[in-house]
Parts: sequence; C-alpha cells; structure tokens
Amino acid sequence: MALTIVETRAITGGVDTHADVHVAAALDPLGGLLGVQEFPATPAGYGLLLGWLGGFGSVCLVGIEGTGSYGAGLARHVTAAGVRVVEVDRSDRQDRRRQGKSDPLDAVSAARAAQSGRARGAPKGRDGTVEAVRALMVAKRSATGERTQTINQARALVLTGPDDLRARFARHTAAALVAGTASLRPRTGDVVGYAVRVALRELGRRAEFLDGQLDRLDKLIVPLVTAHAPRLLALRGIGPNTAALLLIAAGDHPERLRSEAAWAHLCAAAPIPASSGKTIRHRLNPGGDRQANHALWRIVFTRMGSDPATRAYVERRTEEGLSKKEIIRCLIGGLSVPRSGQPGRGSPVALGDGLVAEPL
Repeated sequence: MALTIVETRAITGGVDTHADVHVAAALDPLGGLLGVQEFPATPAGYGLLLGWLGGFGSVCLVGIEGTGSYGAGLARHVTAAGVRVVEVDRSDRQDRRRQGKSDPLDAVSAARAAQSGRARGAPKGRDGTVEAVRALMVAKRSATGERTQTINQARALVLTGPDDLRARFARHTAAALVAGTASLRPRTGDVVGYAVRVALRELGRRAEFLDGQLDRLDKLIVPLVTAHAPRLLALRGIGPNTAALLLIAAGDHPERLRSEAAWAHLCAAAPIPASSGKTIRHRLNPGGDRQANHALWRIVFTRMGSDPATRAYVERRTEEGLSKKEIIRCLIGGLSVPRSGQPGRGSPVALGDGLVAEPL
C-alpha cells in the first residue's frame, strides 16, 4: 500500500503596522521571500492577512512591529488563532541607510528578525487587569499635569497682579489657592483688576474640576491595583500610583520577563560599565521604561526619608566616599533585582514579592 506524504512548509510572517493599513511579508523555512501584501487595519483585514500567510503553508511565527500601539489588535487576533507572536523593534538604522526605507522592506525586516531569533520578546498583552489600570493611568497622568500647569498659571497671575491679590494669595498652599481663587466674585470697575480676578476664578474652578476627576480615577485605580497585587502594596515605599506604574511596565503577561537582567533593563536600571583610565565604575542604562524607572526612583526617595535600614545604608555608603547620586543609583539597581530567581513568573503579584524590601 502506497502512502502519500504531504509536507507542509513552516511559514514565518512579518508585519509593518500602521493606523490604516498593515503590510505583511511571508518567508519560507530557508528565509526565502514568498510575497508581500497590504491589508486594511480592521478585524476583517486581520483575518485576510492570516489567511494569506496560511496560503503558503503552516504559519508558525509572526513578527509584528508596534504590538503595543498600531499592532495591538492584530497581535490579539493572531495569538487567538494559536500562532506565536513576537514583538519586533523598528529595523536597524544602518540597514535603513544601506537598503532604504519602505513599508514592504520593513515587513520583510520584521519577518527576518523573527525567523532569526533576533526578535524573540513576547508582547505585553492588552487583555487583563493591567490594561484596565494602564488606560485609567493615561487619563490620570494628563489630568495631573494639567492641574499642575493650572496652579502654576494662577500663581503667576497672583505674582504679577494687583497688590491686594498678592497680599491675599501669595503665601497660600496649592489647595488653599485653588479654593480661594475658585470662590472669587469679581466686580466690574478697574479693567485690569477685573480681568485678573476672572482669570483666577476660572483657573481655580478648573483645578477643582481636575481634583474631582483625579478622585474619580483613583476610586477606580486603587481597587484594581489592590486586588491584583496586594503584596506589592504592602512593601515599604510603594503606593497605588507607584505599584500601577510597575504593573504597567510588566504587562498582563509578566512571564515574558525570564530573568532578573530582563526586568532591570526594562526598568532602565541595568548597570553598564562606565570606566575610563584609572576610574572603574558602573552607571545605570538610560534605556527602558522611563515611567517604571521613575517609580523605582520614587520608592528610593521615600525609603531614604523614612526607612531606617535605607538611611543606615546611605550613611555607610557616604562614609565610603560615594556621592548621593551614586548611592541613589545603587539603591535603584537593588530595587530592580528580585530576591527570587524567577521574577515575573505566574502572576504580576510575583513581581512585587520579588522586589528587594531593604538595601543589601
């Protein structure tokens, strides 16, 4: 009896993502280019793209640029279809200079990066509690910045305004300034004084509106963070806002962080050599998630002011000749190194459990 053996090629795809269209490229197992095609960035287009790749063989891997932005929907669709997705950075600058820049070239570059293993990072994923926290934090971050700007504008108007306003509001705290200016009742008369009072009243009312918006957002963010990572909040110096930033950096699938070094690099806290001549030292790598790095910086400053063990560490390192900036770098580097050897495995709670609670 004769058997017919059907060989199915393993196809690797690469996608250059945009707001309206995605450009896909397909490679055979040897890296040969099978084709390049453009598809609309819609759910129907995602299905057409995956079907087009499947027409060449069995799709085993797809490299997608921008899985956290333009490619988020496509990454979810491909993952739901059972195909492995890796996140691809933009093509190398030297390659672009030599070969040129176009969407088809970027798609082919993404496919080759995935097939060669140069791109092997799993997407963060945007399908869980952390994504809900991230969305709320976007609104909170902009509201916080606008509130600060509003208060600064009110202080500037008080500083340059009539003398009676300066005497009344010059030494007020931010909260007292907002309450006082929002309750102003300008009266017509002096044109300049009236205009300044109206402007201060509107700025005060705007700040009050933003305060209410921030309170409403906190009422949603805090329960989500508390339920998702209670032991992270239990660590010294970590509040809901800081915990939210760390969780967002790890994403909904922290198992993709396979080592302590990966977490340190992600938080922009990985030590790299900075030696020259007789000077032997290290500095922190500035690359990485700046919001996560700011969260670590905030934890360090909180502990430097309130944690006895951290204060003792600062005193000891100061006596050894380190500057305050170098001590802060050491503390931030220590925070990014988990105690356990398996950071980020399981759930995002493990991320918080692994953070060093006291400096070594």
